[in-house]
Amino acid sequence: MLRLVATILFASAAICQAAESAAGRWEGAAQIPGNELRLIVDLSDEGGKGWTGSIIIPGFSVKGAELVDLHVRGSDLDFAIKGALGNERSGRAELKAHLTPDGHLAGDLKQGGNSAPFILSKTGPAQVDLPPRSTAVAKEVEGEWKGDYEMMGYARHATLKFANRGAEGAALEFTIVGKKVNNVPVSLVTQDGDFVTVKSDEFGITFEGRFSKQSGEIKGTLSQGAMEAPLVLKRTHDY
Repeated sequence: MLRLVATILFASAAICQAAESAAGRWEGAAQIPGNELRLIVDLSDEGGKGWTGSIIIPGFSVKGAELVDLHVRGSDLDFAIKGALGNERSGRAELKAHLTPDGHLAGDLKQGGNSAPFILSKTGPAQVDLPPRSTAVAKEVEGEWKGDYEMMGYARHATLKFANRGAEGAALEFTIVGKKVNNVPVSLVTQDGDFVTVKSDEFGITFEGRFSKQSGEIKGTLSQGAMEAPLVLKRTHDY
């Protein structure tokens, strides 16, 4: 019995030590064909409230992208990058790694069937970029808005339904109808003065518009990747 208790205590201590060692800022590179891709990964488990993290990839202009599905099991870690590098067709970018005996974080960056090995070294405490939070929208903005735009030679119809959720900010149902109906997952809704911003990390879509109480319109631009199109939304229903 004493031997069993000692074994359990040793295993628990080892897991806690590994988890503590995983926290911090890690810097290094992934080896992609003919080049190195610099990676800066921040991992934190402040107060044992659960792991959070973000990643910087200067070569792809990724700064502070949120890490999701972040799991630490002993010396093994796995997590995915929200939005950045991934797309609807090839899926999201994922990293699987383990803490090596000499204190490095080694593993593979995988995306779309491709894999690139990486080795990272701890350079200091974590500097996690927390994701922005949605805000409430003005009462005049709550409700259903519709508008049309053109992208890649095809006409598309957009419907946005804003609804405030108290302390959680505004929720949004976002639908784009083109060749097919797309229910767009929304990651952020904010209003700052007259300016309304909507983002979908999963689809890589951003809408930025200015609300005019006089005209009853939200006039702005919808962008997806490098493509942009003007989009004017008009209210159809109030909540």
